Amino acid sequence: MTHRQRIEALIGLLMGMFVAFLSSTIVSNALPTIITDLHGTQDQYTWVVTATLLASTATTPIWGKLSDLISKKLLVQLSLMLFTLGSILAGLSQSVGMLIGFRVIQGLGLGGLQALVVIVIASMFSPRERGRYQGPIAAVMSVATVAGPLIGGVIVDTSWLGWRWTFYVCVPLAVIALLVIQRTLNLPVVRKAGVHIDYLGAVLIAAGVSTLLIWVTLAGKSFDWSSGMSIGLVALGVVLLIAALITESRVADPIIPLRLFRDRTTALATLASVAVGVALFGGAVFLGQYFQIARGYSPTAAGLLTLPMIIGSMVSATVSGQLITRYGRWKGFLVAGAAAMTAGFGLLSTIDAHTNMVLLGGYLFILGLGMGMTMQNLVLAVQNNVTPDNLGAATSTVTFFRSLGGAAGVSVLGAVLSNHVTDLIASGLRAVGINPAQTGGSDAGLSNLNELPSPIADIVRGAYGDGTARIFLVAGVMAALSLVAILFIKEVALKTSSSLEESAQLAASAPELLDTELMDTAKVDAEFDGIIESEKEFSGKHSR
Repeated sequence: MTHRQRIEALIGLLMGMFVAFLSSTIVSNALPTIITDLHGTQDQYTWVVTATLLASTATTPIWGKLSDLISKKLLVQLSLMLFTLGSILAGLSQSVGMLIGFRVIQGLGLGGLQALVVIVIASMFSPRERGRYQGPIAAVMSVATVAGPLIGGVIVDTSWLGWRWTFYVCVPLAVIALLVIQRTLNLPVVRKAGVHIDYLGAVLIAAGVSTLLIWVTLAGKSFDWSSGMSIGLVALGVVLLIAALITESRVADPIIPLRLFRDRTTALATLASVAVGVALFGGAVFLGQYFQIARGYSPTAAGLLTLPMIIGSMVSATVSGQLITRYGRWKGFLVAGAAAMTAGFGLLSTIDAHTNMVLLGGYLFILGLGMGMTMQNLVLAVQNNVTPDNLGAATSTVTFFRSLGGAAGVSVLGAVLSNHVTDLIASGLRAVGINPAQTGGSDAGLSNLNELPSPIADIVRGAYGDGTARIFLVAGVMAALSLVAILFIKEVALKTSSSLEESAQLAASAPELLDTELMDTAKVDAEFDGIIESEKEFSGKHSR
């Protein structure tokens, strides 16, 4: 592909990425309306988001493995079509249960887009060159993640559209992205001999994580934390994950190759990605709820109030990307980004139902600065440190753990908020002389907010305003953990060859390495690693 063809293909891929991340957040401002309209609960509110994240998390490594077997272009198109089908069905939902089920279908396509877009971009551009496009890539991710609530708010506030169009609006965008990719993306199909999909490992990982998330969501409400049901769910989840770990250590081609974690950069970047996922997804999902329920703003206004975060992420992503390409150094931006995220969440943990909105906008701007410098640079650090034959596995592994952190973050933080808000509502009702056990007291919440008497509704709104701070406090702790992990990552000068160019060079210099089916996998990895280490040493000396 010529440079112009690569840029055209990049535009199509970014459109697909925009659609994927937009779908994750566009419903956040619409959720209060959706849950109220369909008479759902706070727990169901959380699971509308968690279902998509969990489905995408479980399938991300599988899509990454498939990219070693068949055409990456075909896989991107299949994931886009699957996502489009899920979006249409979600818009037709007649109950919260149906919506959660169709959001799972959306998540299956989303998992492919999250993994494959990054893998294809890494195939076309070298790590050093990728820094130049890091700004647009990170900006698209940040804008889609944060602008989603704004678009969703406008749709909900438009009487002739309604909340169902928060799902339908993604369909034409996905179709356009599909057509652009069909016309512009022309990558050679590089097949890795002897690769097999570890379906058992994928099922065990998804089942184990799902079991623990169900426990976190329901414990304390549907059953006590110390009950037999609670202990049983924890035991089942742990057993499934241990079985997954054993399976991954024994199969020839694991979904999550454990050997990758012998590399310090990959291990620390994965740990940081989990923390970033918890902080970003968990924190952002509940912003729309805070603005609408606690502060009384319309969905459109709630979206506009997130603009400081959008601006901060765009500025930092663009500037950091250009500087990374110019100087080839990336760790400083990761450290600064994680520090800004920690500070932003720490400041947001001080808000309540009456915080000055200008001050709150400043906090969101700081958080946005951190988001723009952190999200994609973690993936870049890992891609720069692995061999071409491990690119798909390493990229999908980091993406998997970031999504896993997001799913866990939404579920855990949602449970924390639900329990805390319940306590605050009960305290507020007792303060005005109402027994919380009375009808309209213990059951007061999102599901019947519009039907509550005004004094009780005000107590519910105030509880959500005061309770949201705890969400940001937990997110701040997770952001701090990501900062600690990033500090210990060793910076390696960015390579100047794309993975396809690197594979061609290796094939020319050592063609016997191509027949991986006839050689010991460990030996192949060791020889690849030796070649790459030599290139890193040369690149490091050259940069100095």
